[in-house]
Amino acid sequence: MTNFFNLYATSEGGAMGTYGTFIWLGIMVALFYFMLIRPQKKKEKADRQLRASLQAGDKIVTIGGFTGRILSVKDDEVTFETGAAKTRLTVKKWAIQTREGAEAAEEESKETEESK
Repeated sequence: MTNFFNLYATSEGGAMGTYGTFIWLGIMVALFYFMLIRPQKKKEKADRQLRASLQAGDKIVTIGGFTGRILSVKDDEVTFETGAAKTRLTVKKWAIQTREGAEAAEEESKETEESK
């Protein structure tokens, strides 16, 4: 085992060991970029697009777990109503976690029309 380490300590093997170290360092940087940084940036971009495209009538879920239908959208705030009592809540746009599909919103509006 000591012969293996002595190979890299010599002048000939030392240069090769330095190049090998840079190659492995480059591989690790690329791995971190493609496994951690790039997916995080994609998720942030998708979240920005979601929050920019919010409209009245969309059904949303907040980071706190509240669900409801959007009544109005301002610059950085969203007002929505939730529950059977139609409680109105105002939250910041960054607190919106997901938007449920437009199909779900249409189905719920049909149900409320039928109940009237």
